[in-house]
Amino acid sequence: MSPVPHRVFRLLILIWVGSALTIGYLVAPTLFATLARSMAGDVAARLFRIEAFIGVACGILSLTLGNVLVRRGAAGYRKLRWLVVGMLVCVLVGYFGLQPFMDALRAQAHAEGLDLANSPYAARFGLLHGISTLFYVVETVLGLALVWLLPGEDGRCEPEAGLVRGG
Repeated sequence: MSPVPHRVFRLLILIWVGSALTIGYLVAPTLFATLARSMAGDVAARLFRIEAFIGVACGILSLTLGNVLVRRGAAGYRKLRWLVVGMLVCVLVGYFGLQPFMDALRAQAHAEGLDLANSPYAARFGLLHGISTLFYVVETVLGLALVWLLPGEDGRCEPEAGLVRGG
Protein backbone atom coordinates (compact mmCIF):
# COMPACT_ATOMS: atom_id res chain seq x y z
CA MET A 1 0.00 0.00 0.00
CA SER A 2 1.16 3.52 -0.79
CA PRO A 3 2.54 5.50 2.16
CA VAL A 4 0.56 8.60 1.13
CA PRO A 5 -2.68 7.80 3.04
CA HIS A 6 -0.66 7.09 6.21
CA ARG A 7 1.20 10.38 5.83
CA VAL A 8 -2.02 12.33 5.22
CA PHE A 9 -3.56 10.75 8.34
CA ARG A 10 -0.49 11.76 10.37
CA LEU A 11 -0.55 15.27 8.95
CA LEU A 12 -4.23 15.75 9.86
CA ILE A 13 -3.64 14.50 13.41
CA LEU A 14 -0.53 16.65 13.87
CA ILE A 15 -2.30 19.77 12.61
CA TRP A 16 -5.22 19.12 14.97
CA VAL A 17 -3.22 18.22 18.06
CA GLY A 18 -0.53 20.83 17.43
CA SER A 19 -3.02 23.65 17.01
CA ALA A 20 -5.01 22.55 20.07
CA LEU A 21 -1.89 22.45 22.23
CA THR A 22 -0.59 25.77 20.88
CA ILE A 23 -3.83 27.71 21.30
CA GLY A 24 -4.95 26.13 24.58
CA TYR A 25 -1.68 25.97 26.48
CA LEU A 26 0.47 28.70 24.95
CA VAL A 27 -1.56 31.40 23.21
CA ALA A 28 -4.55 31.67 25.58
CA PRO A 29 -2.45 31.92 28.76
CA THR A 30 -0.25 34.52 27.04
CA LEU A 31 -3.31 36.57 26.10
CA PHE A 32 -4.53 36.60 29.70
CA ALA A 33 -1.06 37.48 30.96
CA THR A 34 -0.64 40.45 28.62
CA LEU A 35 -4.08 41.90 27.85
CA ALA A 36 -6.99 43.16 29.92
CA ARG A 37 -9.10 40.20 31.02
CA SER A 38 -12.18 41.06 28.94
CA MET A 39 -10.12 41.70 25.79
CA ALA A 40 -8.10 38.52 26.33
CA GLY A 41 -11.35 36.58 26.75
CA ASP A 42 -12.78 37.97 23.52
CA VAL A 43 -9.63 37.14 21.53
CA ALA A 44 -9.33 33.69 23.12
CA ALA A 45 -12.98 32.95 22.31
CA ARG A 46 -12.31 33.75 18.64
CA LEU A 47 -9.21 31.57 18.58
CA PHE A 48 -11.03 28.66 20.23
CA ARG A 49 -13.75 29.02 17.59
CA ILE A 50 -11.14 28.62 14.85
CA GLU A 51 -9.62 25.70 16.74
CA ALA A 52 -13.02 24.02 17.00
CA PHE A 53 -13.49 24.17 13.24
CA ILE A 54 -9.96 22.85 12.70
CA GLY A 55 -10.80 20.00 15.09
CA VAL A 56 -14.04 19.12 13.33
CA ALA A 57 -12.45 19.24 9.87
CA CYS A 58 -9.37 17.23 10.87
CA GLY A 59 -11.48 14.85 12.94
CA ILE A 60 -13.93 14.02 10.18
CA LEU A 61 -11.21 13.73 7.54
CA SER A 62 -8.91 11.57 9.71
CA LEU A 63 -11.79 9.36 10.84
CA THR A 64 -12.83 8.83 7.22
CA LEU A 65 -9.25 8.14 6.14
CA GLY A 66 -8.71 5.82 9.13
CA ASN A 67 -11.76 3.79 8.09
CA VAL A 68 -10.45 3.54 4.53
CA LEU A 69 -7.04 2.41 5.81
CA VAL A 70 -8.59 -0.26 8.04
CA ARG A 71 -10.63 -1.57 5.10
CA ARG A 72 -7.39 -1.75 3.09
CA GLY A 73 -5.77 -3.89 5.79
CA ALA A 74 -3.92 -1.30 7.93
CA ALA A 75 -5.01 -2.84 11.23
CA GLY A 76 -2.98 -0.35 13.27
CA TYR A 77 -5.70 2.22 12.71
CA ARG A 78 -8.52 0.08 14.14
CA LYS A 79 -8.07 1.21 17.76
CA LEU A 80 -6.82 4.67 16.88
CA ARG A 81 -10.16 5.54 15.33
CA TRP A 82 -11.67 5.44 18.83
CA LEU A 83 -9.20 8.08 20.00
CA VAL A 84 -10.21 10.24 17.02
CA VAL A 85 -13.90 9.72 17.89
CA GLY A 86 -13.20 10.68 21.51
CA MET A 87 -11.40 13.84 20.45
CA LEU A 88 -14.19 14.73 18.04
CA VAL A 89 -16.83 14.24 20.75
CA CYS A 90 -14.82 16.52 23.04
CA VAL A 91 -14.78 19.25 20.39
CA LEU A 92 -18.47 18.90 19.60
CA VAL A 93 -19.60 18.93 23.23
CA GLY A 94 -16.96 21.27 24.61
CA TYR A 95 -17.22 23.89 21.94
CA PHE A 96 -20.42 23.50 19.97
CA GLY A 97 -22.44 22.27 22.95
CA LEU A 98 -21.26 24.62 25.69
CA GLN A 99 -19.82 27.64 23.90
CA PRO A 100 -23.17 29.03 22.68
CA PHE A 101 -24.33 29.27 26.31
CA MET A 102 -21.06 30.95 27.30
CA ASP A 103 -21.36 33.40 24.40
CA ALA A 104 -24.94 34.23 25.43
CA LEU A 105 -23.83 34.99 28.99
CA ARG A 106 -20.96 37.15 27.72
CA ALA A 107 -23.33 39.03 25.37
CA GLN A 108 -25.90 39.51 28.15
CA ALA A 109 -23.28 41.04 30.43
CA HIS A 110 -22.00 43.32 27.66
CA ALA A 111 -25.58 44.37 26.77
CA GLU A 112 -26.06 45.44 30.38
CA GLY A 113 -22.78 47.38 30.27
CA LEU A 114 -21.07 45.02 32.69
CA ASP A 115 -17.78 43.23 32.60
CA LEU A 116 -18.56 39.50 32.63
CA ALA A 117 -16.43 38.91 35.72
CA ASN A 118 -18.46 41.50 37.66
CA SER A 119 -21.87 40.47 36.37
CA PRO A 120 -24.55 38.22 37.84
CA TYR A 121 -23.65 35.75 35.06
CA ALA A 122 -20.09 35.19 36.26
CA ALA A 123 -20.83 32.06 38.31
CA ARG A 124 -22.72 30.31 35.49
CA PHE A 125 -20.06 31.33 32.99
CA GLY A 126 -17.35 30.00 35.33
CA LEU A 127 -19.11 26.65 35.65
CA LEU A 128 -19.55 26.30 31.88
CA HIS A 129 -15.98 27.44 31.32
CA GLY A 130 -14.72 24.81 33.76
CA ILE A 131 -16.67 22.03 32.04
CA SER A 132 -15.51 23.26 28.63
CA THR A 133 -11.92 23.31 29.87
CA LEU A 134 -12.26 19.73 31.09
CA PHE A 135 -13.40 18.63 27.62
CA TYR A 136 -10.47 20.52 26.09
CA VAL A 137 -7.97 18.85 28.43
CA VAL A 138 -9.41 15.42 27.64
CA GLU A 139 -9.25 16.23 23.92
CA THR A 140 -5.57 17.17 24.13
CA VAL A 141 -4.65 14.16 26.29
CA LEU A 142 -6.37 11.86 23.77
CA GLY A 143 -4.53 13.76 21.03
CA LEU A 144 -1.16 13.21 22.67
CA ALA A 145 -1.97 9.50 23.05
CA LEU A 146 -2.97 9.39 19.40
CA VAL A 147 0.27 11.02 18.26
CA TRP A 148 2.25 8.64 20.46
CA LEU A 149 0.49 5.59 19.00
CA LEU A 150 0.51 6.60 15.33
CA PRO A 151 1.32 3.60 13.16
CA GLY A 152 4.23 3.34 10.78
CA GLU A 153 3.78 3.68 7.04
CA ASP A 154 2.64 0.07 6.76
CA GLY A 155 -0.24 0.66 9.19
CA ARG A 156 1.29 -1.39 11.99
CA CYS A 157 1.64 0.06 15.47
CA GLU A 158 4.81 -1.79 16.36
CA PRO A 159 8.07 -1.89 14.38
CA GLU A 160 9.19 -5.16 12.83
CA ALA A 161 11.79 -7.05 14.83
CA GLY A 162 15.29 -6.42 13.52
CA LEU A 163 14.25 -3.53 11.32
CA VAL A 164 17.11 -1.10 10.89
CA ARG A 165 16.48 2.25 9.27
CA GLY A 166 18.87 4.13 7.09
CA GLY A 167 20.34 1.09 5.58
